[in-house]
Amino acid sequence: MSDLFSGADLFSELDRMQRQMASLFGGFPSSLRTGRFGAFPPVNIGSTDDSIEIVAFAPGIKQDKLEVSIDKGLLTISGEREAAYHGCDPEARLYAQERFAGAFRRVIELPQGADPDKVQARYANGCLSIRVGKRESSKPRAIAIQ
Repeated sequence: MSDLFSGADLFSELDRMQRQMASLFGGFPSSLRTGRFGAFPPVNIGSTDDSIEIVAFAPGIKQDKLEVSIDKGLLTISGEREAAYHGCDPEARLYAQERFAGAFRRVIELPQGADPDKVQARYANGCLSIRVGKRESSKPRAIAIQ
């Protein structure tokens, strides 16, 4: 194995393989049940009787750099996170970088019962919480038996 790769080349090769694997899984649409491997920001999506609850984990982003929009059943979260070196020399050669920096855009397909006029978003402690209300006609209801 040492004949094939020298120190830094091994990391380059692993990074290349990881990008290839991510591209294999990246072509599928993002919806409530499917997500892209390595997508940023990672999200949790759930539902109550009254709303669809989405939490995007986006630490280190200034609130004014975030944007949430909804159009034709698609919820879009976009923004930008600046690079943070925290004690590292910006000129240092990196062997691994797990913190995403740069512009991002995440699109989530909402179910048909989502009401685009009932959307609330709140950002606190690195979490963007989005609540999308459901249309009255899509809420569960009890049917009286006669």
